Amino acid sequence: MTARVVMKLRVEAARLATPGVLHLTLVHASRPELPAWEPGAHVDLRLPDGRIRQYSLCGDPQDRRTYQIAIKREDAGRGASRWAHDALVEGAVAHVSAPRNNFPIREAARHVFVLGGIGVTPGLPMAHSLAAEGADVAVHFCARSAADAPLLAELSAACGDRLSTWFSAEGRRFDPRAVGPYCEGACLYVCGPQRLLDAVRDAADALGWPETSIHAEAFQATLDENFKPEPFEAKLASTGATLHVPADRSLLEVLRDHGVTMPSSCELGVCGSCVCGYRDGVVIHRDAVISVADRQDRIAPCVSRARVSVTLDL
Repeated sequence: MTARVVMKLRVEAARLATPGVLHLTLVHASRPELPAWEPGAHVDLRLPDGRIRQYSLCGDPQDRRTYQIAIKREDAGRGASRWAHDALVEGAVAHVSAPRNNFPIREAARHVFVLGGIGVTPGLPMAHSLAAEGADVAVHFCARSAADAPLLAELSAACGDRLSTWFSAEGRRFDPRAVGPYCEGACLYVCGPQRLLDAVRDAADALGWPETSIHAEAFQATLDENFKPEPFEAKLASTGATLHVPADRSLLEVLRDHGVTMPSSCELGVCGSCVCGYRDGVVIHRDAVISVADRQDRIAPCVSRARVSVTLDL
């Protein structure tokens, strides 16, 4: 694994997509093209104090000149979105990584999207790409109102009559059962607040959707207030070394302490930067990025742990 390239990009345009969502168009100061990306990808935005936040690319993957991201202002958050809204004006410089994709389009006979609020950002290029290919696509977009729905015009233009809007303040609250019963080869994508993800998963389960057909992108890893971390041992398959991971430290921290270079970004279990392989052991997965199928041999060392021991394949 290698560290992601970080570029200095200039803010070519900054506008409010809604009163609380800043839409940015970023370009390279000297290069005519940026690294290619696929629908569903995100970039890291590096803040002046060293913090890192992830934002989905919401523009056109065919446009190699620009990256577009949208940032919702969270006044009760940790300050990153407030800084972005205040500092990233036209002409400002943003430190942005090369893209990574943890939420790709899957091979499927039918694609159903449920996008909530700012969760539209990865879904817009995904739905646009599929619609342009003539794929069987249905998109449900949920927001408080049309005025609070970021990138609504762009999503409507991309999807046409494939789009269903649900605006709670206008008397049309989203019904998760609208995803419909499962049909062979279908794929369900969900992106938005945790409560939306939970509601859709519950409805989809009742409608016969298998877990492997549901793909979600969360803003943060699922919290479990009752979880009590226990110490465990981590063996490195490459060297045979065994490392002790105390209850109050992450596996990622212990690996770094022992000279194991690991890329990382959010360290919250949502970006996938530090994900690595493992061979043996019972892993307690606490991330929101590794799929059910991949959990058999992949672990996010920033948040996940093991029962007694685990053998890492780095």
